[in-house]
Amino acid sequence: MAKGLFPRAWVKKSFYFQARISFVRVKYLFLTWLAVLVGSWVLYVQYSAYTELCRGHECKNAICDKYRKGIIDGSACSSLCDKDTLYLSRCLSTLANNQVYTGSWGDHDGIIRCKLGEVVHLELGEEPEPRRETPVFDKPTRGTSVEKFREMVFNHLKSKLGEQTNLASLVSQILTVADGNKDGRVSLPEARSAWALLQMDEVLLGLLLQDRGHTPRLLGFCGDLYMTERVHYGPLYGLSLPWPLVSWVPSSMQRSMDQWFTPSWPRKAKISMGLLELVEDLFHGTYGSFLICDLAAAHFGYTDRHELRLTDARAVVSEDEFKRTMRALKCETDADCVYGVDCKTLCDLSEKRCKEEPVQPNLAKACGTLKDYLLRGAPSGMREELERQLYSCMALKGSNAGQMNMEHSLILNNLKALLWRQISHTKDS
Repeated sequence: MAKGLFPRAWVKKSFYFQARISFVRVKYLFLTWLAVLVGSWVLYVQYSAYTELCRGHECKNAICDKYRKGIIDGSACSSLCDKDTLYLSRCLSTLANNQVYTGSWGDHDGIIRCKLGEVVHLELGEEPEPRRETPVFDKPTRGTSVEKFREMVFNHLKSKLGEQTNLASLVSQILTVADGNKDGRVSLPEARSAWALLQMDEVLLGLLLQDRGHTPRLLGFCGDLYMTERVHYGPLYGLSLPWPLVSWVPSSMQRSMDQWFTPSWPRKAKISMGLLELVEDLFHGTYGSFLICDLAAAHFGYTDRHELRLTDARAVVSEDEFKRTMRALKCETDADCVYGVDCKTLCDLSEKRCKEEPVQPNLAKACGTLKDYLLRGAPSGMREELERQLYSCMALKGSNAGQMNMEHSLILNNLKALLWRQISHTKDS
């Protein structure tokens, strides 16, 4: 009897063991299939996002088509469309209608930007429609004289910058840039390209600030596609976390991590002086005063000589345009009176309109940005004084223009002098 039971028990155990192995195999097969499915979906989403955002070939084709038809011309057109010596390399675009690429042109490395028209979102299975383009190359019209074009540029600058005594010299500078082939005259296709570029505030502000070394130099253009010098080190500080980690890392930890990946302190001091000099030149510049309405580190970079560059001039607005915009804003509370990210005014509750004077000047916001950046690793002998000056700077207010001008200049000069004393004797100066 016992002998009969043993084989039966063994068969049951063997069957159970085989069934368990089969279950494990099915389980791992299912998990493998699931991993392949999820991985394929992620790759599809990434590829779809890339093809949606990175449309540089469309930009080039549209620009070169207009160049070959004689509608536009510029210093980069022949290299881009005929000689193929201007290359679009790595895609940096974050918006489908604003194409950004790294690029090379002969010995120059740069950043290439190009505007696309409205991007049409398609459902699965739909046929693509022709891209809807904005007619940006319809001015100046055929028959427009150089003097008439000069007048057009002057009036455009006046609308952007307000009444300035030296606008005529700026117009001459822009016409010199517009003369792409340097033959001493601006052709109609070159004028159309220059006019299209001037409609983009970041290009105009870049031209205003590049002579002082604050923005990357404009290398060339064709239509509204243009190339500027590449700033190899950016952002000013910080670490770009992968998107799944952003929501999991506390903001306080992110602020600490931002300061881990920065240059040595003397080099940080030199970069910071560059930001203070930018603020100084914007305060009462050659072509009026300007406000920085987003002092995020991502908008700044620096060269291998640790010279600061403003890499995104869209963060800057002329004071004249800012005041005009704020006067037109209706409000219920102060929270309604914001331009950009952090240019704020107060709400006049009696008139339900925003006031035009900014609450905080550029310098106060710049010092707020530099506080953690400069205090981390600062020499012990000057840390207390540096901290005191930074907090005094951050306390600046925008009211009472005459008094603010004096305080602004005093605090700015003291802060620059303190930093310079620390680095003037080092090789980083």
